[in-house]
Amino acid sequence: MSLDPLTMLKPRRKVTGISAVLLPFLESGAVDWSAFEEHVARTAGAGLTPAVNMDTGYVNLIDHAIQNEVLRRTRSVLSGGAFVAGAFVADSAGDAFAFEAYAERMEAIQSFGGTPAIFQSFGLTRQSGPEIARSYERLGSVSDKFIGFELTTDLAPFGAVYDLETYAGMMAVPQCVGAKHSSFHREPEWERLKLRDAKRPDFAVYTGNDFAIDMIMYGSDYLLGLSSFAPDLFAVRDTYWETGDPRFYELNDQLQYLGYFAFRSPSSAYKHSCAQFLKLRDWIGCDHTHPRAATRPNSDIEVLRELGQRMKVVD
Repeated sequence: MSLDPLTMLKPRRKVTGISAVLLPFLESGAVDWSAFEEHVARTAGAGLTPAVNMDTGYVNLIDHAIQNEVLRRTRSVLSGGAFVAGAFVADSAGDAFAFEAYAERMEAIQSFGGTPAIFQSFGLTRQSGPEIARSYERLGSVSDKFIGFELTTDLAPFGAVYDLETYAGMMAVPQCVGAKHSSFHREPEWERLKLRDAKRPDFAVYTGNDFAIDMIMYGSDYLLGLSSFAPDLFAVRDTYWETGDPRFYELNDQLQYLGYFAFRSPSSAYKHSCAQFLKLRDWIGCDHTHPRAATRPNSDIEVLRELGQRMKVVD
């Protein structure tokens, strides 16, 4: 597929932002439910769609009881407003596609008013391309609307970045209204945007590239963990792009530097970086992470403080 990114720029485009909400924890290791509810409300209040039970919400480390409590509280906070939630199925290499397990999580999400985002699994991604497409068709039988998800194996051992033919098969499922792309590379995302424009213009390509958040300039929307650090600033940046305000570029640069720092190796520790930054903003009272999650050194706090001061959100 011939690519010329300069011809793909889409200025003054209204961006759809979905922000993965951090699940905050207390020193005891318990969930800080009040801080979580406040962050859901804050995200929606900024004009972004909250996404819960995603990687930023430790979906792979919390059980179904906590996942369902997340869904219940999100519905309560939003009073019927839109949200996205991860449908995660834990399996092992060699397992078959767990349709029933996916259907159970999707039905739970929909019962609380959310839109499922389909996390990959060994059973899903280790199939052939046509089998993967048929699996998404089956998922469409239990949902009138869901979001697909591609993950690099750097992020998850069960992840896969599909070839374009398989991606087209997923995109052809009417109930699949969009897909998050997390290869962390621009070229495959540009290819998906070209395919989308040619085959299904209403399909949303959600960038998951926290190292290239300017992909919105080329037609991507986003579903990011980085935006949980500053949903307010992401909303401002998006408005700048839509209105042609040149302040877009400097604010985007500042947010991107935050992304490069927070998502450095091991990238999974970005959730602790997020907690540290939100505490600096006085948005949460404790910067602890899930007891089994990767952590950052306390020395990061002063770097995050300077970044926050540059963006005028930290004292």
